[in-house]
Amino acid sequence: MKNLLLLACTVLFSAGMMAQIETPQPSPSQKIEQKVGLTDITVEYSRPAMRDRKIFGGLVPYGKLWRTGANQNTKITFDKPVMIGDTELKPGSYAIYTKPNKNNWEVYFYSDANNWGLPQEWDESKVAAKTTVDVYPMPMNIESFTMTFDDVAHDQAHLGMLWENTYVGVPIKVMTDKEVSANIDRVMNGPNANDYYASAVYYLETGKDIDQAKKWIDKAIEMSDNPPFWQYRQQSLIYAKAGDKKGAIKAARKSLELAKKNGNDDYIALNEKSLKEWGAM
Repeated sequence: MKNLLLLACTVLFSAGMMAQIETPQPSPSQKIEQKVGLTDITVEYSRPAMRDRKIFGGLVPYGKLWRTGANQNTKITFDKPVMIGDTELKPGSYAIYTKPNKNNWEVYFYSDANNWGLPQEWDESKVAAKTTVDVYPMPMNIESFTMTFDDVAHDQAHLGMLWENTYVGVPIKVMTDKEVSANIDRVMNGPNANDYYASAVYYLETGKDIDQAKKWIDKAIEMSDNPPFWQYRQQSLIYAKAGDKKGAIKAARKSLELAKKNGNDDYIALNEKSLKEWGAM
């Protein structure tokens, strides 16, 4: 009986330990996303509140590094290169740290984005970009620390930070013109060898118009300065499926020759097997 009572108490105690009361977080997290031109930008941060406290020059001292929010460091992610001032940032995630001053803020993009708050040891070599932005007074208090994307245009946006009666905006420039110009040039100049090759192989593998695939693979090889053995391999398969055995054998022999020069045993075996099936070996 004593053992049963002890077991019951243990079960009840364990259940109590497992039960958790969910309460609101004092600094709730937020994730915001924005497409600027052709670039996707994401910001993840936590939002502390004023709660009748003086923030800048008080809770957040002037002239000292701040985590820019609460809890884990604020993180910004770019899927393409961007410009911060005169510095190009590679695609990836960065922590945003700031040093608020009365008239301006220093803003740091830190390559180690996995800290709880500030890094234990600041590593200047991890500062991927740094910029200084002016402070603008707000006509009202902003209770919760807030980050925004403002003045969004095709080639830039401002990463806004608002709290208390303060606003700062960090200009972020994206490479839209470079990307669009490259796309225009590519389209206006017509398909390249890789486009023709990919289209031909797709038609072969999906059973579409094999005569069209034959035209495309010929175009791909014609446009390539030094067509590789795998292109000739696909040409041989397309020709074979189109019923052109002579053309298939010719392409397979060329693929075999190049595969041997490159020491690719897999393609050597594949071509020899096909040549035997087509009566050429």
